[in-house]
Amino acid sequence: MSTQAKIAVGGVAVGLLLLIWLPLWAVLLMVVGVPVAAYLMLDPSQRRRLRRVSSRRQIGR
Repeated sequence: MSTQAKIAVGGVAVGLLLLIWLPLWAVLLMVVGVPVAAYLMLDPSQRRRLRRVSSRRQIGR
């Protein structure tokens, strides 16, 4: 199993545990808040690079 697959399986397991132990609003706050916080911690040059890479992944390109 690849490293990315292991991370994905671990993320799903942690998500299911959080759904059991925490209220739904807290789980949704974490699901949205963690990626937003990670994006805001990037330097402006890293944000531009991330936008450039993700714009190449559009359908039809």
